[in-house]
Amino acid sequence: MIRTVFALGAHPVRAAFLMEENMSDPLTATPAAPAHSLGDEFALDPGLVYLNHAAVAPWPRRTARAVQRFADESLHYGASHFPRWMEKEVQLRGQCRDLVNAPSADDIALLKNTSEALSVVAHGLDWQAGDNVVISDEEFPSNRIVWESLRARGVETRRARLAAAPSPEDALAACIDARTRLLSVSSVEYASGLRLDLDRLGEICRARGVLFCVDAIQSLGVLPFDVAACGADFVMADGHKWLLAPEGLALFYVRPEIRDRLRLNQYGWHMVEEAFDFSRDDWQIAASARRFECGSPNMLGIHALSASLEVLAEAGTANVAAQVLAHSAYLMDALAALPGIEILTPRAPGRYAGIVSFRHVRVAPVELHARLIAQRILCAQRGGGVRFSPHFYLTREQLDTAVAAVAAATR
Repeated sequence: MIRTVFALGAHPVRAAFLMEENMSDPLTATPAAPAHSLGDEFALDPGLVYLNHAAVAPWPRRTARAVQRFADESLHYGASHFPRWMEKEVQLRGQCRDLVNAPSADDIALLKNTSEALSVVAHGLDWQAGDNVVISDEEFPSNRIVWESLRARGVETRRARLAAAPSPEDALAACIDARTRLLSVSSVEYASGLRLDLDRLGEICRARGVLFCVDAIQSLGVLPFDVAACGADFVMADGHKWLLAPEGLALFYVRPEIRDRLRLNQYGWHMVEEAFDFSRDDWQIAASARRFECGSPNMLGIHALSASLEVLAEAGTANVAAQVLAHSAYLMDALAALPGIEILTPRAPGRYAGIVSFRHVRVAPVELHARLIAQRILCAQRGGGVRFSPHFYLTREQLDTAVAAVAAATR
């Protein structure tokens, strides 16, 4: 009989299994799958042009293999290798730290999604009646509804009209006054594809004593992100878009100096300092951002997101950004050359990222989208137009196929 004993420590990563007999390990006992080049990481059906990374992205091969191996291990051995799972969790926190250039992995929490992270901020701050939050008029519902939910506490949500000022940043700044507690923006707007100047917005917030919250779901995995440079107090992003991972896991960064300012609304075994000492009657909130994780971690998602971030790291952040920006510029030029097409995404350098939105003067967006889907051009209908969102691994031939499909659908 195999007996498993837990050695409990002050933190989960110090928990260990003491095994009385050796067990085979499916992750090491069997030969590893052949290595693939990054070009081989993506195995989409050759008849499909995937331009929907701003919605839900396909997985790299490496991510699918990580999920399969985790499932196989769980099938045959259950949680026998739990210490290694926790090592993978530690590894992922480090990867997320690097992704946003956080000072420490202790600044990273792993939550279910962007909406949960936004809710942790919105319902964790100590609001006073008469306070206000400033957002833009182009926000995805997750970054609007959460602030509007504070109305019952006397908090106003102000929606800046980004097109009503010389720059989007000017429009947002104009809505900030002495009662503004927080500015919350998307790094890249989900429909128009507008890219905001986060460094400038961070300067504005610091000068006026306003907290700065960034929903980075439409830029992480495409553009470099630096919490120190932009001065963000809070950053959140799901893994299932440009980070090429499954749904159900998101990173949440909180600037360490203000971590204690967020009141907790969820409690459980995982958010206490001595998380694995189950027999303790006394407890204290974890000093790290783990305090925002009330219960058991999404281990399957952790293995998957870690694998996806490995792929992006090997591709290189600068290379990914250059390729995606080149794809977007190429699509905007090629689509604009078609009769009747209007580009909705700003075309000035620094104002776009991976999203290209457009419409036709005669064919309604819903109809144009349906025609493109019928031609196996996977895209989305958003904000009064059709949205293309290519990732770095797409080829120029695939982009040309998509442009030809638009031409055919609008004749």
